Amino acid sequence: MENVSAVLAQSKRKKLRNKIITHSLWYVLYAALAVVLLFPVAFMVTKSLMTGTEAASLPVKFWPDNPTLENYRRIFTEGNYMRYTANTLIIVVFNMIAIPLSASVVAYGFAKTKFAGKNVLFVAMLSTIMLPSMVVQIPQFAMFSSFGWINTYFPMTIPNLFGGGAMNVFLLRQFMRGIPNELDNAAKIDGANAFQRYLIITLPLCVPILIYVMITVFNTYWSDFFGPLMYLKTEAKYTLAIGIFRDSIQNSSVQNVPVRMAAGVFMTLFPAVLFFIFQKQLIEGVTVGSIKG
Repeated sequence: MENVSAVLAQSKRKKLRNKIITHSLWYVLYAALAVVLLFPVAFMVTKSLMTGTEAASLPVKFWPDNPTLENYRRIFTEGNYMRYTANTLIIVVFNMIAIPLSASVVAYGFAKTKFAGKNVLFVAMLSTIMLPSMVVQIPQFAMFSSFGWINTYFPMTIPNLFGGGAMNVFLLRQFMRGIPNELDNAAKIDGANAFQRYLIITLPLCVPILIYVMITVFNTYWSDFFGPLMYLKTEAKYTLAIGIFRDSIQNSSVQNVPVRMAAGVFMTLFPAVLFFIFQKQLIEGVTVGSIKG
C-alpha cells in the first residue's frame, strides 16, 4: 500500500513538474513575441525623443542622449496637426454614434421580429462581406462624384447611417439573440410597439457589444487612409493619416525623422489607451459570434 502511495505521489510530482516546465516555456515564447511586436513601437517612441542629428547618426541609436519633447511641440505649433486632428474627430465621432445605432436597428429586425424573407435577406447581407473592397471602390467613387460629394466628408459618414457594414449587424444580431424573448414579449403585452421594445428593452442590454462596435469604429476611422486619400482634395480637409503622409513626403529630410515619429506616436496613442481601458469588451466582442445564439 505504501508503495502504491509513493508511486502515486511521484507521478503527481512528475506531472506538476512537467506542467510547470510547459507553462514556463509558453511564457518565454509569449515574452519573445511581445518583444518582437513591441520593438517597432518602442523604437518609434525613442526616435521621437531625439534631435534630428541623433536620429540621423550612424551607427543607429536606440535611446537619445538627452530626451526632448521638442518634436511633439513642433507638430502642433509648426504644422497643421491640430486641424488634421479636428477633421479626423469630426468623422470619427459621427461614425461612433451613427454606426452602432443604425446597425442595432437593423440587427433588432433580424433578431427579434418576424417577416417574410428574413433569412434570405440576412444571408444576402452577410454575403457582402465576401466582396473585396477594391471591387466596389470605383462604382462608389463614381456614385459619390455624381452626388457632388468629392472633397467632403459625406462619403465617409452618410453611408454609415445604414449600418456601417454587415459585420456590425451580424455581431449585434448574435448578441440580441442571447437576450431572452420573454422580455420582449412582456413589453409587447404591455402595449409597447417594436421601436419602444428596441429602445427601452433591447438597446440598454446591448451596451457591451455597442462599446465593442464603437471602439472598432474609432480605430477604423481614426487610422483610415485610403478613404480620405480618395475623396479629400484640399489640405484644409485632410485627416490625420493623410496629413502625416503628406508632411512626410514634403519634409522627407532625415533631420525631420523625429518629428514624423512624434506624429506617429500621437496617432497611436488614442487607440492604445482605448484598448487598455476597454480590452475586456473587445475580447467579449471578438467571441460573441461563436457564443451567442
